[in-house]
Amino acid sequence: MKHEHKDKYTQMTTEPVHRLIGSLAVPTIISMLVTSLYVMIDTYFVGKINTQATAAVGISFSVMAIIQAFGFFFGHGSGNFISRRLGARDYQNAEKMAATGFFSAFIAGCLITAFGLIYLTPICIGLGSTPTILPYTEAYLGIILLGAPFMASSLVLNNQMRFQGNALYAMVGITAGTVLNIILAPLFIFVFGMGIAGAAWATLCGQVCSFFILLYMDSRGENIRIRPRNFTPRLAYFREILYGGSPSLCRQGLASLAAILLNVAAGRYGDAAIAGMSIVGRICMFINSFLIGFGQGFQPVCGYNYGAGIYSRVREGFWFCVKVGVVFLTLCSIAGYIYAPEIVSWFREDDAEVIAIGARALRWQLITLPLGTWVILCNMLLQTIRRPVRAVLLASARQGLFFIPAILLLPYFFDLQGVEMSQATADFCSFLFALPVAIPVLRSLREDKKRVEA
Repeated sequence: MKHEHKDKYTQMTTEPVHRLIGSLAVPTIISMLVTSLYVMIDTYFVGKINTQATAAVGISFSVMAIIQAFGFFFGHGSGNFISRRLGARDYQNAEKMAATGFFSAFIAGCLITAFGLIYLTPICIGLGSTPTILPYTEAYLGIILLGAPFMASSLVLNNQMRFQGNALYAMVGITAGTVLNIILAPLFIFVFGMGIAGAAWATLCGQVCSFFILLYMDSRGENIRIRPRNFTPRLAYFREILYGGSPSLCRQGLASLAAILLNVAAGRYGDAAIAGMSIVGRICMFINSFLIGFGQGFQPVCGYNYGAGIYSRVREGFWFCVKVGVVFLTLCSIAGYIYAPEIVSWFREDDAEVIAIGARALRWQLITLPLGTWVILCNMLLQTIRRPVRAVLLASARQGLFFIPAILLLPYFFDLQGVEMSQATADFCSFLFALPVAIPVLRSLREDKKRVEA
């Protein structure tokens, strides 16, 4: 095992950065695109039922964001620590952290399932369900909650393998679950007549499938094995998870809160407004999946080289990702702006009001989409090199510090247009905020740390 990690260390610290990030980014991009397809698939097929069902999927996303928040918290927290320890050639602590992160996430998922099912109806109402949407939300969310332990711990396995530079294994598990979801969703919804519950069961089956495949893939190749005996629930390990994972927990937790406030604000203008904004959220999430996946290809390179004290490679990889991300998102924004009505109509072609609201909101968000490159990649850098305060501040900016005031104030002055433009306003403010937060850190990484060969 140590020999395998030594080979990975040599690759991460000597191979040309651009080529290394590119090779690591391909499977992570596929994994992120596939992950976002889970909700996209449900939104697409459920859109064939009615507007209320489409809105219910969007409302349920806020709970899925909470589950993902804990998965990313333990996954990024343990994964960041693992990549730094492997860079420092400390394999024993890396193995203990892998088990601790995995089992902690599974336990947290079980608690979310129990709490969510006990208080299902009040939760659905609190999330913004109108009386006409509530039955659909209860039917969908009640099933989705059963998958919380599998979803959370799958995200841990995915991220731990990715931070070890073995994203290909993670991609296989994530992709298999999504393919199963794609096959089962139309079968359950239309052939078996299960309606929106069929979409939820298809998603649950896909998540369970991904969990077991990821667990199997984790036992292959150079991956650190998850062994119960390595589960070490000590304060020192949870402190490291907190440092590395708190930005993700804040980001995803605030994304859930933002989704709730968005649904409540849109609900004042009818079910069509909730459905339209939900569709736009799924579209932008799918586009951003490329950038997030590309940045995740950078994170193991960043963690290894930061742990080894080779800061010049950290900076080189960061700027390479920024350039690629800006170009890609700009092209997507131009194409999406031109064809916004057609894109929204894919999900709800029979409701002109949903298409009109969704097209306007999509165009607003696409205007500022390229600016998110800087925000997302700076957050990944700060999180990986263990700058928790700056990372948490930046992770909280987009959906917390700026979006929450925007969604509360802008509709008061601009009515429905205020709802449609709230995310774009928050994205622009987040970009300005990220400049002074990240630039001093980048300047501090100009010189490599002197290393003593082990």
